[in-house]
Amino acid sequence: MFGDKSQETPQSFALVLLPEFTMMPVTSAIEPLRLANRLSEKMLYKWTMHSVDGQPVAASSNILTMVSGDMETIPPHATIIVCAGLNVQHHADKRLISWLRKMARRGNDIGAVCTGAHVLAEAGLLDEYKCTIHWENLPGFSEAFPEINATGGLFEIDRDRFTSAGGTTALDMMLTMIASQHGPDLASAVAEAVLHSPIRHHSEHQRMSLPARIGARHPKLVGIIEKMEENLEEPLSPSLLAKQAGLSTRQLERLFRRYVDRSPKRYYLELRLKKARSLLLQTDMSVINVALASGFSSPSHFSKCYRAFYGRTPYRERGIPVIGAVA
Repeated sequence: MFGDKSQETPQSFALVLLPEFTMMPVTSAIEPLRLANRLSEKMLYKWTMHSVDGQPVAASSNILTMVSGDMETIPPHATIIVCAGLNVQHHADKRLISWLRKMARRGNDIGAVCTGAHVLAEAGLLDEYKCTIHWENLPGFSEAFPEINATGGLFEIDRDRFTSAGGTTALDMMLTMIASQHGPDLASAVAEAVLHSPIRHHSEHQRMSLPARIGARHPKLVGIIEKMEENLEEPLSPSLLAKQAGLSTRQLERLFRRYVDRSPKRYYLELRLKKARSLLLQTDMSVINVALASGFSSPSHFSKCYRAFYGRTPYRERGIPVIGAVA
């Protein structure tokens, strides 16, 4: 099991890089292993990099990364980490899915960083497991895999599956593993070496607090925006939001104008459109279903609002040609 003290040393990790993978989670996963070896003066961990076809892989930053070989060159008992990033739904090919299922049947520990959780879910390897994924990808992931328990935490370690949300969360996940296997003193020393202190708990929030994001700490404003974010599929009316906050509609208008320079209606619309864009780019949902999931009952109204905000229609966002449309 991932993080089990009974792991033989050196423990072998195999990172499978998908095209457009995000570099930071990969380095955040590897560097703690390197430093654990250095600080303990023992070979506790080793790692190799792989791709589906054995060819170098370009990250989302366009940095070309060399690999040791294809998936068949991965050591038999290695802990596997699927590393993904942008457009993950286009890079989870059948060969990778089939191979991951075979490794799961063999009993390998299998995990993912960033959007790699999408690949594990596609392979059916997260059924009845807790997992997480980057907050930007969470709406699309939840729509695509509603039966999977995606917590939205920094990382999740559940038996022989592990996932981290992206960015530096892989660092906290690996530090937690090191602490479990080789003691908190070594994990703390590694954290200090990379100037990362304290080690974050898996359940901490991925995003900054809402007051930090909006640049305002007005409790009623924060409470209303939280209500908006919780009710994107079935939007609440301004009058109901005002009533629940103990305000008049006029006071609600003034509050939003003062702190976020928008009307409540406009702010709510932008939240819904951002969710819609996430679903368009990260799922195969039809445009009509994306509209409904974002609180629009009329596809034409959705398209009009989307174009006014993003400068293109939902169909063009996906690169789908619209018959009769003017380029």
